[in-house]
Amino acid sequence: MTEIRDAPRVLQFCHGYDGPFLDCARQYANLFDGTPYRATTVYLTGKADDDVARESNSDEVFFLGETSRSVRGLKFGAIRKLRRIIADSRFDFCIAHRFKPIHIALLATRLPVIGVHHAFGDYRRMTRKLFARAYHSRLRLLGVSDAVRDDLRASLGWPAAHIETLYNRMEFTVVRAEQLTRHEARAALGLPPNAWIIGNAGRLHPDKDQATLIAAFAYALPRLPAGSLLVIMGSGRLEKDLKARITELGIASSVRFLGQVPMGRRYFKAFDAFALSSDHEPFGMVLLEAMAADVPVLCSDCGGGREVVKRVAGRLFPFGDAKALAQCLVDLASGTHADASGKHIRQRLEAHFSLEAGRAVFWRLPMLSGFIPERPSASFPAQPELPC
Repeated sequence: MTEIRDAPRVLQFCHGYDGPFLDCARQYANLFDGTPYRATTVYLTGKADDDVARESNSDEVFFLGETSRSVRGLKFGAIRKLRRIIADSRFDFCIAHRFKPIHIALLATRLPVIGVHHAFGDYRRMTRKLFARAYHSRLRLLGVSDAVRDDLRASLGWPAAHIETLYNRMEFTVVRAEQLTRHEARAALGLPPNAWIIGNAGRLHPDKDQATLIAAFAYALPRLPAGSLLVIMGSGRLEKDLKARITELGIASSVRFLGQVPMGRRYFKAFDAFALSSDHEPFGMVLLEAMAADVPVLCSDCGGGREVVKRVAGRLFPFGDAKALAQCLVDLASGTHADASGKHIRQRLEAHFSLEAGRAVFWRLPMLSGFIPERPSASFPAQPELPC
């Protein structure tokens, strides 16, 4: 503990650890590997969990134990708990994920706060705009894609250098080690071993627009290999409507809804192609997971998913255009267009979306200059060469 207290320290404040947010916490704690900093991670919601603490990649982990209901309104309880945690410690700055942790961190501390936004529209409410403006001198913002960054800039009208992009990242060696082989994945999911299969993963929600994917598959099916399947992982309020639609289209026998599949990325090698038809996709981690499995990807040409595909490899189609997506599916199945090599894709994934690339980008963000205490630059990772 003496070593932790004497070292420069960063406070990471997360809304919770459900779904992808434990991985986000690990990503940001990893920014301080190889630096003088020690990271303390605090979770606003969720019960104390030893497994989460171990997986947070932090020197200390605390759980405030709040609920979604208790952090509505003025959040006095959460503010008091956070103040108690930091009372005997000297932190240099705070990284807070999502608006409520940003709000609480600014009220509970006097630290510079870097707020990370994982969604669109976080500052469209006037009350949030006014709050951010009131704390502008010690608040900087990061979007997980240029699309989210631009939404933040448009909402707040701040200097561009105060709102920047830091892409989500992945430890690709770990992800690949988790992934089952094609045969194992298909057996585990109950899928036929020799069918040509298009995969999709995400909530069954209007923003994910699986309706366009289903329509595209129906258009393409007569030109796809016999026995082709569309497989959708995920659950949500549109499940009944989507199932009714495939019945109307006469393709119910060719579409499988698998529901929520824990650790779904383990099974991506089961697919011959992966399609993401989302509209408001802030980033698109599933695209990285599919490409890590060496699966060709198709993505709607909007939101953060477009940036992932353009920086690595894949195909884009106009959002909501089922016929354009259908043609992409036919081209992939027939091998009409040559795809980038697996080696090329892996190199670009590592160059743009690995933990190492993220560390190099973070420590050279112009927004940090004069905002957080200066530390010896030799302690920070070098900027890698990023291929075009």
